[in-house]
Amino acid sequence: MGQGFEPGRYEAWYRTPRGRWIAEREFGLMMRLLQPELDRSLLDVGCGTGQFSRRFAAAGLRVTGLDPAPAMLHHARLLGGGMDYVEGSALALPFNDASFDYCAAVTSLCFVADPGRALAEMWRVARRGVVLGLLNRHSVLYRRKQGQGGYAGARWDSLAEVRRWCAALSPAPRLRAGTAIFLPAGGALARLAERLLPARLPWGGFLAVVLEKV
Repeated sequence: MGQGFEPGRYEAWYRTPRGRWIAEREFGLMMRLLQPELDRSLLDVGCGTGQFSRRFAAAGLRVTGLDPAPAMLHHARLLGGGMDYVEGSALALPFNDASFDYCAAVTSLCFVADPGRALAEMWRVARRGVVLGLLNRHSVLYRRKQGQGGYAGARWDSLAEVRRWCAALSPAPRLRAGTAIFLPAGGALARLAERLLPARLPWGGFLAVVLEKV
């Protein structure tokens, strides 16, 4: 969801049936692609209120959240969960090389003007790999929600663009990708489609990409 959300409203959206369903599908896809080892460290870049930071931590990872917005970080700390939260920019991560096993950015690069630079920073501080959650331009969600509500100001990306960002990374990553949220309404038909359609199809509204260091 977008940067224009007030922290309490942002968290409230994830407590709605649709918001909860979407978050569960997005997180499940990222974890299936990433397959992280337990008790490894992860930096959640653009963590906002810590919605996905808490999910990564509950899955057994040691999580640090980073966000440029003090109000979001204040709300994240109030919600607890045992994570460390740091104020900072995705374009200049305040960490040494290889400081974390993994880095994640869940619909946060969509609001970064230079995603290639942000990805290079994540690649620098990650020992094992990076997982990205992006808004997919080739989706029903794009046609219905582009420029509206929490999506206002967001950039919608494609796997081809991620591959272009990766061209500058060293070592070159091994890439895995999938999509989720094929029908964004969240009703019975959408949930049925989500169970039947494989994540390898490129048309889901949420594009998850794992970049693995090999």
